[in-house]
Amino acid sequence: MPKLRALVVDDALVMRRLVTEALQRGGLIEVVGTAPNGRVALERIDQCSPDFVTLDVEMPELDGLKTLREIRRRRPRLPVVMVSLLTQRGAAATLDALAAGASDYITKPGDSTGLEASIEKLASELVPKVKALCSRSAPETADALATPAPRAIRPRCISQHVELVCVATSTGGPNALTTLFDGFTSPLPVPIAIVQHMPPLFTASLAQRLDKHSKAVRCREAREGDVLRASVAYIAPGGHHLSVTRDLVGRFVAHLTDGAPENSCRPAADVLFRSAAATGASLLGVVMTGMGQDGLRGCEAIHERQGQIVVQDEATSVVWGMPGAVARADLAHAVLPLPQIAGEITRRVLFTAAKSA
Repeated sequence: MPKLRALVVDDALVMRRLVTEALQRGGLIEVVGTAPNGRVALERIDQCSPDFVTLDVEMPELDGLKTLREIRRRRPRLPVVMVSLLTQRGAAATLDALAAGASDYITKPGDSTGLEASIEKLASELVPKVKALCSRSAPETADALATPAPRAIRPRCISQHVELVCVATSTGGPNALTTLFDGFTSPLPVPIAIVQHMPPLFTASLAQRLDKHSKAVRCREAREGDVLRASVAYIAPGGHHLSVTRDLVGRFVAHLTDGAPENSCRPAADVLFRSAAATGASLLGVVMTGMGQDGLRGCEAIHERQGQIVVQDEATSVVWGMPGAVARADLAHAVLPLPQIAGEITRRVLFTAAKSA
């Protein structure tokens, strides 16, 4: 199998070397070029014809966002992974880049991280994303051909009153969530709890942005002890698991913990989904674009409680890992294109609310 060809773009020589070493440790990846800024990067793309690009967010001459926009104009399908500082400014710039068409992102190691630990961190985060994104952009690869197709989804009626909506998403998630919030046109009589795989600071910035995308459904980062309110979405803060319980009057209450990662994630969707199912509430689980299988076990718990499950389809997912795992397990009541999911959530919530009235 031919190696994936990488172009590494960063204004810092040390960072270019770290990313290069991390990629080459992943196997089946060859760094065919590097660039210190966006202008040089655009030239190197034409010269090297890479299969993917890692792109620093903040650079002189031509920054990452402007470079990305030009890459998208020239090569709309070329996977681009942004490399960002773990700062408020870096979070905002990364979300801008994702909105402009970046495929995904990683954060740079901290200054106190040793050389070997920095390379290992970059390799563990970057290599799986690159392989998944390149498989998506070239579906004829062996990995894609070896992936079994999900079974046909049987039509399933709406049978239970929905009390809480739980949403899970990862790679491609910020843009998917933006589309979801744009699609909410009327308030929901239930709260929403969301796990998006992102680090601290990034989830707060994402919540602020989503809050501006829908007048019908508000959004905020969850805090310990929050009582979840109808028509408000609560995003698990980066670095903390989000779980829910019910108080003595039946209200959902948010809890944040720093327990061990699950599915290599903290926050993890499985933690949220399992805790919600344990309350005995009637749930609607929604799994959208993302790598891996986080959310699968949680959907099994929701299914056991006769809850409803909706997943995003493969065609509109950046990576059909998380939703695909649920679909293949025959747990989904509906597999839908992203633009239809907000309407489906609204339909199921309002239908059951009217039925129970």
